[in-house]
Amino acid sequence: MVNEDKTFLIDTSALITPYRQYYAFDLVPSFWEKLKGCFELGKIAILDKVWSELEKGGSEDDLSSWLNSNKSLVTICTYKTEAVIKNYADVLQYIQTSNLYFESAIAAWATEEIADPWLIAAAKASGYIIVTEEKGSNGISPKQKNKVPKIPDVAKALGVDTIPLFEMMRRLKIKI
Repeated sequence: MVNEDKTFLIDTSALITPYRQYYAFDLVPSFWEKLKGCFELGKIAILDKVWSELEKGGSEDDLSSWLNSNKSLVTICTYKTEAVIKNYADVLQYIQTSNLYFESAIAAWATEEIADPWLIAAAKASGYIIVTEEKGSNGISPKQKNKVPKIPDVAKALGVDTIPLFEMMRRLKIKI
């Protein structure tokens, strides 16, 4: 099943989107079983900040139940290494100095509970590929600044690869 050397670091959107839009637990339980298997093999990891974002909703839905029943999933702590902390500072510095974002963008990502900058920082520190359903901005430039940073844009600028969920599934040969 697994044929990829890289580890994938999964974003909140790469779990919420399939859950809400096309892989409901009652219709496609095999997706969640195969995803769990990849987590157990260490091919997919989840950031503690992403876990917190998913739990923040506080709802008792199928995704929350799945997460809570799989506490053994490979979880990366954002504060574990100096490299992650340094990269986090680099992410915020890039947003502040790139001249591609309004001042409000730094405030949007500098909030402690926002997972996105930590996701990029951890992926850069570990050489992981970020899996996100978030789309990059089209036409971002100093003349056309963004109010909110997008994971694919910032990750690319800092040398971190991002892919959508279906591409991860292809690379890991997940078929349902």
